[in-house]
Amino acid sequence: MHRLSRRSFLNTSLATGAAGLTLMSPQRAKAAPGERVNLCVVGVRGRGMGLARNFAALPQAQITHVCDVNEARFGPAIKAISEIQGTSPQPVQDLRHVLETKSVDAIVVATPDHWHALATIWGCQAGKHVYVEKPISNNVFEGRQMVQAARAYDRAVQVGTQSRSVPHYREAIEYLRSGKLGRVHAAKAWNSQLRRRVPAVPDSPVPSGLDWNIWQGPAAERPYNDNVYTYGWRWLWDYGTGDMGNDGVHDLDIARWGLGVDFPEAVQCTGDKLQFVGDIQQTPDTQYVTFTFPGNKILLYEQRLWSPYTQEGFENGVAFYGNAGYMLIGRRGWKVVEKGNRVVFDKKVDFSDRPHLENFLDAVRTGTDLNCEIEEGYRSTLLAHLGNLSYRVGRPLEFDAASQTLLNDSEASKLLRRDGRKEFVIPETV
Repeated sequence: MHRLSRRSFLNTSLATGAAGLTLMSPQRAKAAPGERVNLCVVGVRGRGMGLARNFAALPQAQITHVCDVNEARFGPAIKAISEIQGTSPQPVQDLRHVLETKSVDAIVVATPDHWHALATIWGCQAGKHVYVEKPISNNVFEGRQMVQAARAYDRAVQVGTQSRSVPHYREAIEYLRSGKLGRVHAAKAWNSQLRRRVPAVPDSPVPSGLDWNIWQGPAAERPYNDNVYTYGWRWLWDYGTGDMGNDGVHDLDIARWGLGVDFPEAVQCTGDKLQFVGDIQQTPDTQYVTFTFPGNKILLYEQRLWSPYTQEGFENGVAFYGNAGYMLIGRRGWKVVEKGNRVVFDKKVDFSDRPHLENFLDAVRTGTDLNCEIEEGYRSTLLAHLGNLSYRVGRPLEFDAASQTLLNDSEASKLLRRDGRKEFVIPETV
């Protein structure tokens, strides 16, 4: 594949200037089956660095660019990636420069949640394939527009609910489909772990090298705050989706997959801040959410972020309840119990992101089906959004699958989307 030289890239970036950037018409990048896929990792803190290391280790991929609004992140990221793949990626602070680079086949979006949708939509519009972390969006409207962008520009968009590609999860779903548990009426997904407080700190000057305007993106403009930027954003509605969207969506996705359901008819959340009272977090540390689906199926989600212990052997897990037996499953194993509490098996396994990343690269190179395509990711992220909305308005919600709207609740309906800010607006037409 053509590789853009550092000199050419910098000359192009300087010539266009960040303020005057516009998205190019789609250049439909597609790697030939025998070639490596040229990637740009967008967001190289935390999860982004993990993805960068894992993609760099795959022979099907080459990370040619890293993008982050904070220039301080470039040095560690470039060093880590180059040590793995043997070549150094080019640093870019503004995603829009990357999207103008024809040699980039796909982007890996590991930004804070509030940037997932816009980065994905812009990527599709620029002809790039996209691997986007969960939750796919900050709100429901953004998720729908992401699906539309993938369809409009015929792009492969994989969602980072990586359990969809892990062998023991796929084996477990086949077991469910076999009928050995009898009729499966209900599932329970849980997120039981120990988080930490986010104390209030004063606003402060923007650190050198950080583009705070780009970081805020579609969110409302506010002064820089270190605890918002570094960790607290996950627990503030403008940027995050709480831990139901951050981590619980993995378990909601498995539960929905196993039950074989798409959209709920009714959602009811009971939740509160029980442990972290008085800090800056807006999202609850405790949630119990019931989803009722067509076909007489129920999904219960439990969340406690103050638990220094696991639940039923797993920090995050799913239970499927049939009238002939039940199944427990998590990242490190799965177990089936039948009538009379007889344990059929209790398997311990290893967990790796690699199959999910390889599935995405295969889709880009050969057109193979994605294991968690954007529409599947939308349906699972929607559960997190609806559970959070029920918490925020303090009452049950009814959801209409045909129109993708809430019924008879104007207050909650207003929270299905937001206006955006400046040039960072989710388009009505993608």
